[in-house]
Amino acid sequence: MAVNQYKKTIVLVISTISLGLIVGLSSMLLGLFLDLVERVFLKYEETAKIPAPLGTFPTDRLLSVVVGAIIVAVIWWFLRTQTKTPISIKKALNGEQMPFWQTILHVMTQIFFVGTGGSVGRELAPREAGALFAQKWANLLQKLHIPALSQSDRQLLMTAAAGAGFAGIYIAPFTGMLFSVEVLLKKLTLRTVAVSLTMSTIAMFVGSLAKGFRPYYLIGDAKFSAISFLLIFILAPIAGVVGALFRKLCQWAESHQTTNKLIFWQLPAMGLITGLIALLLPEIMGNGRSLAQLAMSSSSQKMVSILLFGGLLKTFVTVLTIRAGAAGGTLTPAIAIGAVIGAIVGLFLMPWLPAVSIWQCAVIGAGALLAASQQAPFMAMLMLIEICHLDSSALLSMGVAILIATGVSKKMLVK
Repeated sequence: MAVNQYKKTIVLVISTISLGLIVGLSSMLLGLFLDLVERVFLKYEETAKIPAPLGTFPTDRLLSVVVGAIIVAVIWWFLRTQTKTPISIKKALNGEQMPFWQTILHVMTQIFFVGTGGSVGRELAPREAGALFAQKWANLLQKLHIPALSQSDRQLLMTAAAGAGFAGIYIAPFTGMLFSVEVLLKKLTLRTVAVSLTMSTIAMFVGSLAKGFRPYYLIGDAKFSAISFLLIFILAPIAGVVGALFRKLCQWAESHQTTNKLIFWQLPAMGLITGLIALLLPEIMGNGRSLAQLAMSSSSQKMVSILLFGGLLKTFVTVLTIRAGAAGGTLTPAIAIGAVIGAIVGLFLMPWLPAVSIWQCAVIGAGALLAASQQAPFMAMLMLIEICHLDSSALLSMGVAILIATGVSKKMLVK
C-alpha cells in the first residue's frame, strides 16, 4: 500500500514539472501570437509604456476590430454549431473531455480577437489551454498503464495547469497558484499549494523567456501613504458595489450568449461600436490594460470626465461583446474599471487632500473591484502585487480595501 502511494506521488511530481514546462511554453506562444496579431492589424507593439495603439490611424483601429469581429464570429459559429463544442474548465473538472483541436482553435481565436481590439480579457485563453494539456496528460498516463492518479489529483493537475497558464502569460506565479486553489479548486492545503505553486513558477520562468520580468502596469515609486489608507473607506465600498454589479452583468451576458447564426451580425456590430469609440478613445480596445494604465498615470482633474466615460463605456462594451458571442476573460476588464474608480475618487478629493497619490488610489481600486467581482480576495491582492511589482507598503491599504469590497459585494450577491 505504501509502495503504491509512493509511486503515485512520484507520478504527481513528474506531472507537475512536465506540465509546468508544457503550459509555460503554450502561454509564451500565445503571448507571441498576440504580439503578431497587434503588429499586423494595429501596426503597433504593445508595451507597458504604450499599452494602446495611440499612434495607429483611427480608421485603422476601426477597421481592425470590425474585421477581427467578423472573422471570430465565423470561427465561433463553426465551433459551437458544426463540430464538437469546446467546454469550460468547470465542466472539464466534472469529468467532461475537452476536444483537443476545437479547444486549441477556441483559445487562439480569443487571443486573435483581443489582438485586433476586441473588448474582452485575454487571460481565459491560457487557462483553458493549461486545463486541456493537463487533462490530455492524465489520459496519456492512463493509456500507458502508469499508476493511475486519483480523481482528486487529476482535478488538482487541471486547476494547477489553468493557474499556470495565467502565470506564464502575466509572469505572476502566486496569482496562478491562488487562482487554482481559491477560485477553481476551492481547496487550500499544503498539497494543493505545493503542486499549483511549483507548476506556476515553472510556467512563469518559461513565459519570461519572451516577456522578461517587467511589470504589466507602470506605477510610481512612492510608498503607500496614510492618506491612501484613509481613502479606502470611501473607495472600497464603491468598488464593492460596482464589482458586484459587474459580476452580475457578466454572468447575465454569459448565460444569454449568442451561439447561433445571430452571431454573424451581433459580434461585428459590437466590433463596429468598439471601433467607433476607439476613434477618439483607443484605450477602450483590448483587455483593459490601456485604460487601467491611463487611470494609474492620471494627475489632473481634467481627466475625471475622460475616465468616467471610459469606465462606463468599457463596462458596456465588454458585457455586450460577451453577450454577442465572444469568449474571453473578465479579470483585466475588472482591473481597468476598478482603476478608473480609484483614480476618479483620488482626483475628486485632490483639492482637499493635495498629497493624495492618484496611482495608489487607482491600484487600490483595481484590487478591490477585482476581488469583489471574482469573490477571490487573496488572488486579487497577489495579482495586483505581482503585475504592478508593489512593495510591502501596499499590503495594509490593499488588504483592508479588498476585505471591505469583498464583504460589500458578497452582501449584494446573496440578495
